[in-house]
Amino acid sequence: MVQRFLSGAALVFCSVPTSQASAAMPSMGFTQLTQSDGAMMTVFYPSSGTELPVRQGPFNLSWVPNGQPMMGNEHLIVISHGSGGSPWVHTDLARALVHRGFTVAIPLHQGDNYLDPSEPGPPSWRKRPQEVSTAIDAVANYEPLAKHLSFGSVGVFGGSAGGHTVLSLAGGLWSDQRFKAHCEKHIEQDFSSCVGFTTLLKGNWLDGLKIWIAKRVIALRFSDETVRQYHDPRIKAAVAMVPFAADFIPESLKQPRAKLGLIIAAKDINQIPRFHVEAILKACAPRCEVVMNLPDGGHGAMLSPLPPLEPNSIGNFLLGDPPAFDRARLIPELNQNITNFFIRNLMDGA
Repeated sequence: MVQRFLSGAALVFCSVPTSQASAAMPSMGFTQLTQSDGAMMTVFYPSSGTELPVRQGPFNLSWVPNGQPMMGNEHLIVISHGSGGSPWVHTDLARALVHRGFTVAIPLHQGDNYLDPSEPGPPSWRKRPQEVSTAIDAVANYEPLAKHLSFGSVGVFGGSAGGHTVLSLAGGLWSDQRFKAHCEKHIEQDFSSCVGFTTLLKGNWLDGLKIWIAKRVIALRFSDETVRQYHDPRIKAAVAMVPFAADFIPESLKQPRAKLGLIIAAKDINQIPRFHVEAILKACAPRCEVVMNLPDGGHGAMLSPLPPLEPNSIGNFLLGDPPAFDRARLIPELNQNITNFFIRNLMDGA
């Protein structure tokens, strides 16, 4: 329960349009590769052939199962899913990337995915960057795809906990102790970031008890002052969307190791922007860029479309779209902006 209690954000499912790609675009191929922990990494890629309808959970998707890979733009993008997430949460973005020639790999992060949510938060964050590197290696060792790819210039995208992964891979330094310090100071303003999806502050007499319990648990579990860092020289471009970032040393990203793009959802109440993505932007500008600012977007803008959310639930409160958010117009634009960022920063001459 404690581990779930401290989960940063739960991203569970996502669907994509079931319509076929236009004749001018490749179909979206689909395969899965076995990870070292026995889980399956999902890979989408440019393919010939006819896409078939597929049911995944509550969503109707489409792709070419084990389709014949075809030459794209020779670049790989690795997507790091959010806490408790699945590959399907990013299928719309994967489709936009595949249509522009990218191959997209989505590993399942050990102990922090929809099949095994046993170890979210900092315990997962320590392992995630290496898991991205392992995913690159796995694609490089899979000859049907590897022969169409060059691995010296790889991109990475992630949202929420996946955004934390991206900031690590871009050169950011963080620690458990900074997580603890942030929550000790700002838990009332940024409660969901510190506690997760278990409960909310409701302005009643229970709030004080919830805060006291949360601070006690955090103090016991997250006092390690070790500064975490990771580097994979193959990663040349990185996009972090609504990242958990309050535990980073912002100055460590003053000169990112990779071209860094940030996506801000101004009405995100799960990771309050001023404590997270905006603090990173303040440190890294002008050596990073805002890929897109969504003034009416919430944390769930990274889900496309939203999974079924129970009315009046905590999940709906934290992930549901704010009333003014125009999902139908803005999500396709967002996916194209992300794709264009990788085109600019990974292709030859970038």
